[in-house]
Amino acid sequence: MIRILLFLFVVFCLGVGFAWLADRPGELVITFSGYQYEITLMVAAVAGVAVVALVMIAWWVIKSIWNSPRAVNRYFRARRRDRGYQSLSTGLIAAGSGDTGLAHKMRKQVSGLLSSDQEPLLHLLDAQTMLLEGKHEDARNKFEQMLDDPETRLLGLRGLYLEAQRMGERDAARHYAEQAADSAPQLIWASNAAIETRTMEQNWDGALKLLDSQLSTKQISREDADRRRAVLLTARSIDVLDTDPALARNVALEAHKLMPDFVPAAVASGRALYRQGEIRKGTKILESIWKKNPHPEIAEIYVHARSGDSTHDRLKRARRLQSLRKNHVESAMAVARAANGAGEFTMAREALEAAIKLEPRESAYLLLADIEENETGDQGRVRHWLSKAVRAPRDPAWTADGYVSEHWAPVSPITGVLGAFEWKVPVERLGSVIEAEDSDVFAEIPIIPEPDSGKDAGPEAIVVEAEPVAVVEAAPDQATEEDLQAAEPAVEEDVADKADEPDTDTSRQEDDDRPEENEEIKADGATAPEAHQTPAPAVDDADAADIADESDTVPLQPIPDDPGVEKDPADKEAPGRFRLF
Repeated sequence: MIRILLFLFVVFCLGVGFAWLADRPGELVITFSGYQYEITLMVAAVAGVAVVALVMIAWWVIKSIWNSPRAVNRYFRARRRDRGYQSLSTGLIAAGSGDTGLAHKMRKQVSGLLSSDQEPLLHLLDAQTMLLEGKHEDARNKFEQMLDDPETRLLGLRGLYLEAQRMGERDAARHYAEQAADSAPQLIWASNAAIETRTMEQNWDGALKLLDSQLSTKQISREDADRRRAVLLTARSIDVLDTDPALARNVALEAHKLMPDFVPAAVASGRALYRQGEIRKGTKILESIWKKNPHPEIAEIYVHARSGDSTHDRLKRARRLQSLRKNHVESAMAVARAANGAGEFTMAREALEAAIKLEPRESAYLLLADIEENETGDQGRVRHWLSKAVRAPRDPAWTADGYVSEHWAPVSPITGVLGAFEWKVPVERLGSVIEAEDSDVFAEIPIIPEPDSGKDAGPEAIVVEAEPVAVVEAAPDQATEEDLQAAEPAVEEDVADKADEPDTDTSRQEDDDRPEENEEIKADGATAPEAHQTPAPAVDDADAADIADESDTVPLQPIPDDPGVEKDPADKEAPGRFRLF
């Protein structure tokens, strides 16, 4: 635009000059070699301008002829460069799309058109082509060569970082990321890797400094920065709780302020406040997050707020949590644990029954087994609840990348990602379990009660329906359901009536009619009184002969607390039999 205005100005000045000369006529006399030439002033001016123009044109022609070799060389060089850049662009696109053949072809073509000193991207095309061809060692050497050039240093660090990650060399990958982060903190991949490295080294100040630089350069959003900062501050509070409780308190409160719904931050805040004696403030924080997100760690810290409390005081605090969030499985589990510790087994059972109705889980059945052990000591019922626990869904846990941890951690031990742990049910392991509902095997197990010292009780046979059991590697000669029923007691007696009956000669005669059973009892070393022995089932002679002929009949294996059907100790256990557990 300026050139156009300048040209118009020059033309305007020439026009004004010629108009001025035309308004003022005059003559120009030139004497040369004895001759006198007279011309008008206008003609002289036009002739002067023409001469200047001819001189300029002549100079341009001579200069063009003089510079023509250089111009021709420049033309071909520019054409060669354009072809090289076109091939480089095509090669990079082919390498990115995975076309090994085209990328290799363009690499050879570019190497003849461009030099590596002229275009640094040629190193990238070489490295990418080597990676596609599987020459990882050559590619790493090429990336290392890029470190010497300031223009390609970051590109080389990025390539070495990705290669180290591919090979599983996490320490080497962190090393390259640290170098890149020191040179260019604005690189999001380098700063993230450096933050994870410093977090695993427990360098909390360094990680927070890098996080602040990410936020200042707008690499991450404010919400993401607050979440990461809360994770780092929570980890720092947990780390310094034993050495500096005051610092742990301040750091945990800052993390809780950034993320009020973050359970680890609330737990760290409550633990630090209780350590400092601020019971009311810690209780307020834990109660506020319990209303939004009940968690067993919150209940544990809340119930044990004061170390000197009695078990019933802890039970009251657990019931307080239950009143804040009713009809929730964690509330019921907190009450059940506290009631079990306080010896209130009935309350614990009721709470666990409510929890199982809301969400059946493994810990509920295990706690029921503990209650049964503490209250009654009935091993049969304990095994019943343990079998339930085996088949129940797993409890939620801190999980990151398939790794299950008992406690929360700031980074994943598998990938090193910051804030990767989540509270969820772990993925079940592969395998199939035969559920109890799908099994048709049931057993009526006679349980002989312990004899009362100083009292003569009549024979008692209590028939209990056992829980369904899973079949474990059944052999082809397994017993059928009819065989199992044949091996079980066939007569159920009323316990109350039989306890009142006197000991008659008839009962002694019935005992004498079973010499084989008496011999087996003596062989096993049984010392229980005859009054407490379980009567044998009545079997006809024909049925007894049929049973003796059946070689495939396998008796039930008795549980440890139940002698079951008496057998000869010389008999070996048949393979593939059913087991109760």
